Amino acid sequence: MNRTAPADLVLTGARIHTVDPALPEAQALAVRAGRIVWIGADAEAADWTGPDTRILDAGGRLVLPGFVDAHNHVRLGSDDACVQLAGARTLDEIHRRVRTWHAAHPDAGWIEAEAFDYSAIPGGRMPTAADLDPATGDTPALVLSYDVHTAWLNTAALRRLGVDRDHTELPFGRAVTDPATGEPTGFVKDFAVKGLSREGHRALRELGLPWASPDRQYGRLAKSLDDAIGYGITTVVEPQNSLDDLALFDRARAEGRLRSRIVAALFHPRGTTEADLDDFETAADEYADDRLRVGPLKLYIDDVVEPRTAALLEPYAGCSHHRGDTFYPPEEFAELLTRLDARGFQCFVHATGDRGIRTVLDAVERARAVNGPRDARHQVVHVECLDPADTPRFAELGVVACMQPRHAAPDIAGPGQDWAENVGPERWHKAWPLRSLHAAGAVLALSSDWNVAEMDPMVGIHAAVTRRPPGGGEAWTAGETIDVATAVEGYTMGSAYANFLEHERGSLTVGKLADFVVLSRDILRIAPEEIPGTVAETVVVGGEVVVDRRAGA
Repeated sequence: MNRTAPADLVLTGARIHTVDPALPEAQALAVRAGRIVWIGADAEAADWTGPDTRILDAGGRLVLPGFVDAHNHVRLGSDDACVQLAGARTLDEIHRRVRTWHAAHPDAGWIEAEAFDYSAIPGGRMPTAADLDPATGDTPALVLSYDVHTAWLNTAALRRLGVDRDHTELPFGRAVTDPATGEPTGFVKDFAVKGLSREGHRALRELGLPWASPDRQYGRLAKSLDDAIGYGITTVVEPQNSLDDLALFDRARAEGRLRSRIVAALFHPRGTTEADLDDFETAADEYADDRLRVGPLKLYIDDVVEPRTAALLEPYAGCSHHRGDTFYPPEEFAELLTRLDARGFQCFVHATGDRGIRTVLDAVERARAVNGPRDARHQVVHVECLDPADTPRFAELGVVACMQPRHAAPDIAGPGQDWAENVGPERWHKAWPLRSLHAAGAVLALSSDWNVAEMDPMVGIHAAVTRRPPGGGEAWTAGETIDVATAVEGYTMGSAYANFLEHERGSLTVGKLADFVVLSRDILRIAPEEIPGTVAETVVVGGEVVVDRRAGA
């Protein structure tokens, strides 16, 4: 055995699913200086053991590579200081929760709430200030939708934020107006594009919104990072940040909260200049180690289906003309992506509607024609409603499908929910086509999209395999399920490849970083309905045990 010293850590007694076709399964592995130096059978593990070696006995449990969550808003996160509206299915329930919170915080200068579900508003319409006023009175209130793409203001907040019929283009969004009166309704679109931008966040902070303060931002980040490592997510791709936000990650690292590795994409809103791109490149050079890396760019081509702001090829159900809009005309977007590609940037492009997705694929095709093919690994993020004609183009153009299986479960997108009703049954076959993309050779990078959906990879894997909610129920669009091994690959090697990390992470292979997780159940062998509730009992990052829930550990 060619080794110069004993290993720092040896894992034994495991059923290791390596996600490496060269050695698909093993029982043991050894780690030195944060990397895997050997993997094989239990009988050989003693050769790597010395007096100072830490022995980790997996007790026959399944061991997987650490999960790589390819789209996880840990910086945005969930805020315990907000009224929590997740699960509130009616306007009356929203009122009850807001009133309860306000009674407990009578001196609050703002009422802030999160995770509002569009379907809670009766009649399929979007909410108004008049819907919120009865529960809030004269205290200004801001309610964020569950997808954080829209905001809902009461009358007091409209006044506080200076929103009126002459001021509807806001630094944090676009105020919807009543077609009859021209007055703002209280509903604000484009919050994800503008409110979460550098300038939008600064404006909200200057306007006195507590949610936008640095301490509240850091609190959300720190809590989300703790959750991520607890779920066995050893690499998080944070998909939308400004240069201002990088200080939050520095603080987390200094305070020992950055136990997962981070890839931080920088937001490229409309108006980004060449000088901004120079600053982005400087940041990428400064943040370039295996714990915190900056580099990809986040763009939007369309919005979301629920408020009918995604771009569809055909009109929304029940509409004669409305198809949604793209944020850029197709020709302008193709030119933009071609320029970014020429500078060597990798682009993550939010696209949910079939026309939005096609616009991105057309732009990548243009970039390849102008710049020549390169290993760019541009991503279409979400891929919620894909026209079958565009399915083979992902593999043909080298575009990664960064997808969130949990979004496809019927309790979020299925019959009776706004997504399914807005798209209409004749297009349901286009919904989150995981199996079709995989069969066509596309790389699937699977992810949670926390806090839009649960962060736990077990919830996402279950949805990918069953197209059912975590608690069971009828499957929806079940023809697009994938098997557990494919879902695991999407949460490990697929996401690692999508972010140019396949030589360091994504599989348990000699030479790679020793990031792995020991699960409480063997998700490759149990019934799919048993996958939710599986726990990451032990989490190892770079050979360091950072989570250990074993009895007596």
